[in-house]
Amino acid sequence: MMMNEDDIDILQKVTLLGILNKKPDETLKDIQVMLVGTGMYDMKEAKQIFKKLKAEKYLLDGELTLKGLTAAKEAEALFKQ
Repeated sequence: MMMNEDDIDILQKVTLLGILNKKPDETLKDIQVMLVGTGMYDMKEAKQIFKKLKAEKYLLDGELTLKGLTAAKEAEALFKQ
């Protein structure tokens, strides 16, 4: 399945939210596996999303940057509506 920009945008938001809500003892890999387990995307797509988040400076050294944190909070508000 080819993802379009809207799909990628939603997956990025859900991924950021997953990272925002991760427990202190969970790694990004754990979050990837958990999200793949939901059936939202496969591991290849998950790796693409994580790579894109890192490239666009939402993630640094396994943690959300201020940009990532802001986007994750916006995603949280969006999904709570």
